[in-house]
Amino acid sequence: MARFREVLKNRNFFLLWMGQIISQLGDRLGQMALIAFVYMRAPGSTLQIAKILSFTIIPVFLIGPLAGVYVDRWDRRRTMFTCDFLRSLLVLTIPLFLLYTKSLGPVYLIIFIVFSIGRFFVPAKLSIIPDLVDKKDLLIANSLVNTTGMIAAVLGFGASGVLVEWLGAKKGFYLNSLTFLVSGMFIFLISKKFAVAMDFKKISQEIMEVISKSVFQEIKEGMSYFIRKKEIRFTAGIIFALWSALGAVYVVVIVFVQNTLHSTTKDLGFLVMFLGIGLFLGSLVYGRFGQRIAHYKVIFISLVLSGIMLAIFALGIYNYPNFAMAALLALCLGLIIAPIMIASNTIIHNVSDNDMLGKIFSSFEIVMHLGFILFMFISSMLAERFSHLLILVIVGCLLSLLGAVNLVFNRKIKWLN
Repeated sequence: MARFREVLKNRNFFLLWMGQIISQLGDRLGQMALIAFVYMRAPGSTLQIAKILSFTIIPVFLIGPLAGVYVDRWDRRRTMFTCDFLRSLLVLTIPLFLLYTKSLGPVYLIIFIVFSIGRFFVPAKLSIIPDLVDKKDLLIANSLVNTTGMIAAVLGFGASGVLVEWLGAKKGFYLNSLTFLVSGMFIFLISKKFAVAMDFKKISQEIMEVISKSVFQEIKEGMSYFIRKKEIRFTAGIIFALWSALGAVYVVVIVFVQNTLHSTTKDLGFLVMFLGIGLFLGSLVYGRFGQRIAHYKVIFISLVLSGIMLAIFALGIYNYPNFAMAALLALCLGLIIAPIMIASNTIIHNVSDNDMLGKIFSSFEIVMHLGFILFMFISSMLAERFSHLLILVIVGCLLSLLGAVNLVFNRKIKWLN
């Protein structure tokens, strides 16, 4: 814990960390409001949930490649607070105007624009971390950034599940807008100090070089760099498989929980809260002891255990539809999953050049969401014909198989250890 406190004493990193806790708290309210909205229009439909979620994912493919280039060109701090302020204004239009329209088209459009802006925010957030902390603190910093999402899940999903069922979707969107505004203010307060002397001649040359390059040249360079680095390629493959599994279970598990525990958002929110507690605890444990084990080995072991726990979670709720048991299983699942993304981000920070991080993380966003949206639609269509339980168990088995195969066949590769 002393290492965590030491990193959090870094004022700039603390502001980033706190800002993300607040914005993600509100974001969870927005997500739960959307789920409740879809449930009112088409209860029990996995396809309708998949449809509205697709508007949050499509920007990854349309905007992501350009966003990575401009994040590396622009000031990352300025990019982040501008994104938050714009998203605050846009989300505010949903409860003020769009919830009263019969057509869902305007709501879909605003969701699309908000998440398009988010495509600039995410790589900027991940890329700015090495600018704020020393290299020796990267693992701890990544653990804490990951913890931002975990705390948001612990508080945001649990509270939003109750609030949305009690107060309705409208107030959820108002709070979402407010939290983006507060997050933007925290990031605005970040100040960057450069300890090295500036070589103005070199800077001038670099500026002219950047201006002379086209955006598409930089996209090409980013893709070439991504493909050339074997560690990045391999990690991308693992992340694609993980997010494919997440996409396959996401809409299915929402309807599965609604039908099994007979609650629209309340029990769903509390279950995600316990999942978040597990993720938070897993992040703390891995941040404390993770440097003792090779990052890839941690990822493979977590994949095996995550698949097993997903199957146990589905079978446990189905056979014993008891909230206490479901909460305990969700907590265990979160505990096991947590190290995967932390280890992956740390690997990318360690093997990538700083001036390429924006493009690399944008590429990873594309890889992750391609797997997510593809298998989200596949599983939502399968869920119309097959048992939700069967789908969840099969996905869990495949996830465990992936981790086990990598543990057995890749243990002799030097750069994986």
